[in-house]
Amino acid sequence: MALFDLEMIKATYAKFPARVAQARALFNRPLTLTEKILYTHLWENNFPAQAHLRGKDYVDYAPDRVAMQDATAQMALLQFMTCGRKQVAVPSTVHCDHLIQAKTGAKSDLADALDINREVYDFLASVSDKYGIGFWKAGAGIIHQVILENYAFPGGMMVGTDSHTVNAGGLGMIAIGVGGADAVDVMAGMPWELLNPKIIGVKLTGKLSGWTSAKDVILKVAGILTVKGGTGAIVEYFGEGATSMSCTGKGTICNMGAEIGATTSVFGYDQSMSRYLRSTDRTQVADLADQIAEHLTGDPEVYANPEQYFDQVIEINLDELEPHINGPFTPDLAWPLSKFADAVRQNNYPRQLEVGLIGSCTNSSYEDMSRAASLAQQAIDKKLRAKAEFTITPGSEQVRFTVERDGILDTFDKIGGMVLANACGPCIGQWSRHSYDPTRKNSIITSFNRNFAKRNDGNPNTFAFVASPEIVTAFVLAGDLTFNPITDTLTNQDGEQVKLDPPTGFELPPKGFDVQDAGYQAPAEDGSHIQVAVSPSSKRLQLLYPFAAWEGTDLKGLQLLIKAQGKCTTDHISMAGPWLRFRGHLDNISNNMLIGAVNFFNGKTNSVYNPMDSSFMAVPDLARAYKAAGKGSVVIGEENYGEGSSREHAAMEPRHLGVRAVIVKSFARIHETNLKKQGMLGLTFANKADYDLIRQDDTLDILGLSTFAPGKNLSVVAHHADGTSDTFEVKHTYNEQQIEWFRSGGALNVIRRGIGQ
Repeated sequence: MALFDLEMIKATYAKFPARVAQARALFNRPLTLTEKILYTHLWENNFPAQAHLRGKDYVDYAPDRVAMQDATAQMALLQFMTCGRKQVAVPSTVHCDHLIQAKTGAKSDLADALDINREVYDFLASVSDKYGIGFWKAGAGIIHQVILENYAFPGGMMVGTDSHTVNAGGLGMIAIGVGGADAVDVMAGMPWELLNPKIIGVKLTGKLSGWTSAKDVILKVAGILTVKGGTGAIVEYFGEGATSMSCTGKGTICNMGAEIGATTSVFGYDQSMSRYLRSTDRTQVADLADQIAEHLTGDPEVYANPEQYFDQVIEINLDELEPHINGPFTPDLAWPLSKFADAVRQNNYPRQLEVGLIGSCTNSSYEDMSRAASLAQQAIDKKLRAKAEFTITPGSEQVRFTVERDGILDTFDKIGGMVLANACGPCIGQWSRHSYDPTRKNSIITSFNRNFAKRNDGNPNTFAFVASPEIVTAFVLAGDLTFNPITDTLTNQDGEQVKLDPPTGFELPPKGFDVQDAGYQAPAEDGSHIQVAVSPSSKRLQLLYPFAAWEGTDLKGLQLLIKAQGKCTTDHISMAGPWLRFRGHLDNISNNMLIGAVNFFNGKTNSVYNPMDSSFMAVPDLARAYKAAGKGSVVIGEENYGEGSSREHAAMEPRHLGVRAVIVKSFARIHETNLKKQGMLGLTFANKADYDLIRQDDTLDILGLSTFAPGKNLSVVAHHADGTSDTFEVKHTYNEQQIEWFRSGGALNVIRRGIGQ
């Protein structure tokens, strides 16, 4: 493979020492790694007179690159096409990994995907060709693994249209998941805005050994911080435990940092990163990083006295860390292995394991595969049979080709493992599960990152647990979630009791990585002649048109669309799985809007009250009815609304169907930004108890918009059907620029004006 972005990396490193020195003078103290990277990427080197306040100041940045996966790239590029630029302003890539459904195995599944998704792949390839974007074909691998292998570099800054973009923090990069409109900012050469994050320090002491792996670090952290504890913060890992683990292990930890709501996570540059760069044919990048290594990690004084420099400090001793299993239904319900069997029994979780799934963007490295394979080889040697289905998802064609060459796939095959395509597959609901029965409780365990209800197979009765690939493989051999591989034995084919030894593996392939066709397609040198056609009759692609600007008045007579109860993630707002095929067609995909959200008033999904005829109907249908009647609507929600994926469809669909405001107890970071970008009002209750005032037949007025200003609350009047009303205040986090997005009908309208459209 060619070495990508070398000149850009050279330029970034050339300015790095001077900018770090400038930042150190500004702070007049030692710096965290997070601060070094953020301040070296300020827009046009715009150093402030005083250091930015964490959690208070919005800051403009100039990221080095953009990455997009095929499901989110469609909407991002449809937006970019309208902004008037001839080429992207920074290196950008598209990766086709989300649209391949796992059915019968890698070869046939990929062939089916190429046929079914040809229109979308052709569109993405031609847009990439036209605007100078690198294109990774279906089968090349999962975006985050491909980024780690080819593009991530220590000290860099990247945005990506997927929440697990944060995976690149394992190679010392500030990599942040965003919506497509944010990506358009960067690709259009505009400043990219971020609320200056708080910084959480995680000190790792000791060293991983035995059954414990890097995955267990983030499973433990998720249990400590919960799904919202990292919101508005960057998590910086340091200490002897951090430097002792592999680069890909660090990537696993950063990847699943998305599940604690963190803006991103990052590790300082060290020898494991140097080794990984060199093993993936990026020796020149490693040499450049070595020259400024002191600037690519936090200052020693910071790590010696972390409480002085971080907003919160967590310490984990890897010598004492147990393997963990998290779940079900949420990635922060953390069980140490020694307590998991009791949890299964006490909570009446389905004890029999039906499927174990390893791989995904979180755990698909050579190290992960080799450690899991060491257990599979033990099963062969000790005459054990797999007691559950077993699937393996390689993270990239390079990893797949290398593990096949080294006999690892053959080892999995011998215990009944099925290798799936180099794609997201079951992790995002792209799984045609053979034993699907939505009425039957069952358990699966994965080495993925998320386990929300229905996420993997659409079945609300599937209890999904998350663990390391090693623990998943051990459970597959047992078929029983109460099995503890550290203490328990298994009965082999000869009736003997045998015990599994701790897994072993290789940080990097002893014979090096290899691949015949990595799946990369370079863009045309001059794309001006390329025509990007979208058929008006297409069911999967639809050109975008600007949303209307604000009317200039308060918003009155808005109808309540739904008062969502409990957890409402982006999966609830805009489901993936079979809906992925409509990610490029805003009107068609809007038919899934909020169909997974639970209605507070009846406890049902996709059943909301229509006051126009006193009936109950599907959420998208009611939204369309209000829109047809010229009525705007409002969505009400609870805590951490919009948790999970970065998918901006969860904001664009409500905007398209006439929702004017979303009022909740609290937002997940990316979703709040996505709402702002689309010109919507994302508001929070000043008093969370006011959520209880909303009735199902309410109409709402939002007042104060003529004097909409940063830090100034708005007020809402809830008019009830009995003639009474309640008035309450709502807060917001809009700055002047974001208020202009609202007034203009969306950030993209502002960009168009700036470029001259």
